[in-house]
Amino acid sequence: MISRKLKIGLVCPYSWDTPGGVQSHVRDLAEYLINAGHDVSVLAPAIDESALPAYVVNAGKPIAIPYNGAVARILFGPIAFARVRSWISTGNFDILHLHEPAIPSISLLAIWAAEGPMVGTFHAAAKHQKVIYAIGPILEPAIEKLSARIAVSEAARLTLTNHLETDAVVIPNGIYAKRYSKGSPVQKWLGNTIGFIGRFEEPRKGLSILLASLPIIARFAPDVRVLVAGPGDSADFMELVDPQLRDRFEFLGRISELEKADLMSSVSLYVAPNTGGESFGIILAEAQAGGACVVASDIPAFDSLLGGGEFGALFTSEDSTDLAKVVIDLLRDKDKREELARKGKEHAQIFDWDVVAEQILSIYEMAMIGGALITLASENRAWSRFTQREGDK
Repeated sequence: MISRKLKIGLVCPYSWDTPGGVQSHVRDLAEYLINAGHDVSVLAPAIDESALPAYVVNAGKPIAIPYNGAVARILFGPIAFARVRSWISTGNFDILHLHEPAIPSISLLAIWAAEGPMVGTFHAAAKHQKVIYAIGPILEPAIEKLSARIAVSEAARLTLTNHLETDAVVIPNGIYAKRYSKGSPVQKWLGNTIGFIGRFEEPRKGLSILLASLPIIARFAPDVRVLVAGPGDSADFMELVDPQLRDRFEFLGRISELEKADLMSSVSLYVAPNTGGESFGIILAEAQAGGACVVASDIPAFDSLLGGGEFGALFTSEDSTDLAKVVIDLLRDKDKREELARKGKEHAQIFDWDVVAEQILSIYEMAMIGGALITLASENRAWSRFTQREGDK
């Protein structure tokens, strides 16, 4: 572990004020490192500069583009490049940590603008990235400038190797496991309740799969209810729900981290019916840490996180009938449900920031040593050329 204080620059490619897994990861990492005594600055695009924490520098207003089955709000172009270069030149960082540097964003611009130790973390996991990875010939020289590469999961690592023919060490996303373990059950959320958290209007989050399974579940568990938290227009979604089932849904809107912990400790099951595009599944780790029994689609990232079903139940992705079968089985079998919840809570400890940050700091240390060796080798080559020229005179 690094003992001295570092000046660390973190680059977040996505709009800071839009909810997302990458933004949450960068925020939590920054705050952990600051609390550990390091000097941290985060560069990120943002719509509302007034809402930014003191450690975040606004790179400018993002634009929305379709990406990986969702809408990404990113920033690119010559004006953004000038801001990135200015932030780097004034920051005098010991190390730069760039998130999702393989997409046209300020993370990629930072690679072009910077020299010295740089670490890249790759979050995306998808079979095909036709638009983004069509610029592979441009990306590859930039990615080679990175001193070290991290992938948040095996799925993200395979995406990187398949598209850019380079490798990375797998270090998962971090969570504050202890924070989620302190949730208190809320009386109105107890019973045969199913929790769901996410941007439910995005099709790949899979709430429609859960909706389609509900008529079957309700026949065997007449008192079942679904608690939905996250941004989105609940009125539009409720139009899709059978009028006879509408009273089983409760939309909570955006909830705080404390409320999230309370929710996880209250629900019988936490269901993640995502259809794809996930590289890790941070909400699953949070649900496990909070003591919830997790049910998730068997997409590669979720299958890996749940140990193939050892730390949570899996169902066939996009199969609402199979989801209903798994949910009914667990609602009927309290012992099985509690055993999965116990195993999941134990497993979630490997994602705690105390564990994850130590691994990241070890990568920083290797990157800085490697960067120094590269610089020394470059200086040695220059000295050798100079002495050779002097000898030829």
